[in-house]
Amino acid sequence: YSTSHNVLVGTARAGNVIGGGDWSEDRLIPDIIRAATKNSSVQIRNPNAVRPWQHVLESLSGYLLLGQYLIEEKLECASSFNFGPITNESTTVSEVAHIAKKNWNKINIEFENKKSDLHEANLLMLDCSKANKVLGWRPVWSEEESIKNTIRWYQEFYENKKVISDFQLIEYIKNAQLNNLIWT
Repeated sequence: YSTSHNVLVGTARAGNVIGGGDWSEDRLIPDIIRAATKNSSVQIRNPNAVRPWQHVLESLSGYLLLGQYLIEEKLECASSFNFGPITNESTTVSEVAHIAKKNWNKINIEFENKKSDLHEANLLMLDCSKANKVLGWRPVWSEEESIKNTIRWYQEFYENKKVISDFQLIEYIKNAQLNNLIWT
């Protein structure tokens, strides 16, 4: 910085991002939703795997905060950052499926007994302590709240033909303000 150019650069990585409107193949919640809308069961292949589940608004809030600090030329932010859930949260695939089912009764889950041919790590976590220490960032919603809000989005979409992204953004901002995580 300032030797050959005047641009600060930072990099950001997020955990397993979830949220309404994701219809990607081979992703847990979209697969659960697809099965629910077809009145069938979803086959869960790796129920004990742990992932750093977070709502898309969490990663976006981290990216935007990092971008703001880079524009403000805060040199300590020209670095790499992880954005994810609080480290003591470790939700398994099975728990995600059960939380989803608890929040929408159309969801039916079955766990595969056979070993998958796909290579998948059993435990994925992110250390987000640097984002907390340097940027003052931390998640607004717990993993359970993130899952609940994601399922709610799909339920509103399929049952009421409503896209509630704007409502969820307003709710997220209110929660962030209540927890003193953003300034007005």
